[in-house]
Amino acid sequence: MNFGALIIGDEILSGKRVDQHFKKIVSLLAARGLRLSWAEYLGDERSRIAATLKRSFAAGDAVFSFGGIGNTPDDHTRQAAAEALGVDLVLHPEAERELHVRFANDINDARLLLATFPRGVDIVPNPFNRIAGFCVRDHYFLPGFPQMAHPMAEWALDTFYPHLFNRQPMVDRALLLTGPKAYESALLDLMQRIVADYPALRLFSLPSIGEDGQRRHLELGVEGEPALVDQVMEEIRQEVERLVSGAALAGGPRPGRGNSNSMTKRRVNDKTPVTGFCLLPRR
Repeated sequence: MNFGALIIGDEILSGKRVDQHFKKIVSLLAARGLRLSWAEYLGDERSRIAATLKRSFAAGDAVFSFGGIGNTPDDHTRQAAAEALGVDLVLHPEAERELHVRFANDINDARLLLATFPRGVDIVPNPFNRIAGFCVRDHYFLPGFPQMAHPMAEWALDTFYPHLFNRQPMVDRALLLTGPKAYESALLDLMQRIVADYPALRLFSLPSIGEDGQRRHLELGVEGEPALVDQVMEEIRQEVERLVSGAALAGGPRPGRGNSNSMTKRRVNDKTPVTGFCLLPRR
């Protein structure tokens, strides 16, 4: 199952508020050996939210939606979810009971809107103030306030998806390659082979460019099950060493005259190339 996130609110897109949900949901998933497959940011536009939800319901992903379930005119998520599901909005009895716990008998029509959800959904309990969110078809509709939403997301993960938890979390390892030839096209054949031979792993290549526009280094690695990651990183290391040695044997420049034909840094007066990489145990 894939996990996705919808982060909703004009205040995020305008920069008036800084999103705190993306980083947190990534962290909550990672702590359980899971990962986020996709994320989208949406403004307070009901038709766009509804269209996005129709698509995500059809995909069958587990989705955490943050924001827009309040009772003010700029909150559209409840209505958009109902539209996407093809149902009406109704007062949810369990959510209403939670309101009475929170407000006792001080309940009015405005507050009842906070318990008015698409027909047929279940509630997501809110330990912060008892104003519930709701869930349906692996979609979890949570408030925009992080102190409310994040415990609710954690509850949903631990309640509905423990069977997916990877008790041995994935790891990633990388080599840091330096030198003028440490760029992706020089290693494309190697990267394509790793992707083809090890479909259970995720390969990544992250080039770095300095403020002066010059290439600094390339971080090349894989993510996956620890033992397989170690095996493949050894293959990558050996191949990089072979490429470095091949560049030196193929008539690369002598020490002191530059090293534009290799991924190496040379010692002065030393014809043995010094490979310009180091292993990064990222976590």
